[in-house]
Amino acid sequence: MENVINQSTSKIKGTLFSNTDLRNLIVPLVVEQILVMLVGMIDTIMVSFAGEAAISGVALVDMINNLFITVLSAVATGGAVIVSQYIGSKNTENASLSASQLVMSASLIGLIIAAFCFIFRMPMLHLFYGSVEPDVMQACATYFLFTLCSFPFLGLYNAGAAIFRSMQKTNITMIISMIMNIINIIGNYIGVFLLHMGVAGVAIPTLLSRLIGSILIFILTTRKGQPIQVRMNSVFSWHPDIIGRIFRIAVPNGIENGLFMLGKVLVTSIVAMFGTSQIAANGVSNSLNTIAIVVVTSINLAIVTVVGQCIGANEQEQAKYYTKKLMKISYIATTLLSMLVWIALPLLLDLYDMSGETYHLAYNLILFHNILAILLHPTSFNLANAIRAAGDVKYTMWVGILSMILFRLGCAWLFGVVMGWGIYGVWTAMGADWLGRSIAFVIRYRSGKWLRFKAI
Repeated sequence: MENVINQSTSKIKGTLFSNTDLRNLIVPLVVEQILVMLVGMIDTIMVSFAGEAAISGVALVDMINNLFITVLSAVATGGAVIVSQYIGSKNTENASLSASQLVMSASLIGLIIAAFCFIFRMPMLHLFYGSVEPDVMQACATYFLFTLCSFPFLGLYNAGAAIFRSMQKTNITMIISMIMNIINIIGNYIGVFLLHMGVAGVAIPTLLSRLIGSILIFILTTRKGQPIQVRMNSVFSWHPDIIGRIFRIAVPNGIENGLFMLGKVLVTSIVAMFGTSQIAANGVSNSLNTIAIVVVTSINLAIVTVVGQCIGANEQEQAKYYTKKLMKISYIATTLLSMLVWIALPLLLDLYDMSGETYHLAYNLILFHNILAILLHPTSFNLANAIRAAGDVKYTMWVGILSMILFRLGCAWLFGVVMGWGIYGVWTAMGADWLGRSIAFVIRYRSGKWLRFKAI
């Protein structure tokens, strides 16, 4: 990673971020995302020993959870854009006020989502996954009950993490993530292997780790002496102008990403029609697919800080420069990691307790995903976040919505059900979605229209 970052493109005078700055920003994020990825894999591996019904239940609920987590992430991203642009414009007072209002907003929305999920837990499960077998539905119900309770804490944690990323202090979020993941892993082992709690054995540690992580990061955001400080009086106050700026970014982003995740849930409901083996293969593949895109995911977070500060400082050329530079890093890293996964794939799949049919399906799906990731993932997601960080959120929203409806959903039904391709048809539709998004975002980037926006 360090060597890749140091391979700079041609310099422009007076750059806002040195190679060291980028390295210090990105590397902790990569470590953090690796930890998140590993915990997801460990969760899946451990619950696989409770049977394919359990692993299917966790995989299905995770799709619903990701829908709401995406909404929380959108709020955090909205706050990060505003805070980053205020930092770029040297307005630390409004940056601190924005950070405080972000903490309040994200926590409140997390609480509302948790209450909604508690009331409509079973109706949602039956709506999306009514065709699954009874033991799978029971696993879904148990896992959903515990994980929905973590949403207020996750909202608070995401807000705090966004604040520290805006300050380029990603080492703090990395350390807290390590603590959370240690709690999760130890809790999983105790819950699954010692107490034999099945699905609950991985759900309860998730809740506990998010609770502790949110407390830790909130305390750190309130420390005196740092450039941006969350102030308690500002947390428990209402500043409609700041809230408005945050939500002008967050709402389109939340609509886009929320519908994206809803589409994935609906796609998963299509997968649920193909039987337990294909559901399990889908879950295992999704857990291992994160390896190839771990750097892309990290840069997706970093690019908000970098482009946001450039736009706040009225340095549009630097925004373009760093977007291209970070995209180059993403492509190189994705290619290298995908090749590594191809080599290690038999060993990785042997970690899971699954049938031969599930093994074969998962192997093919992962290979297919990684080929697509090398070609399309950075332009589908990194480029979108760069455009979003500049304040051009309505364009990304409409592209995301249309691509999801036309390609991800429409093609999944066409290829998977109508044409009878099953799970392979669903994943082909994912590739069509990424291609559509990539073309639209490249066109927008090359037009320069995204640089005419500003969030503050």
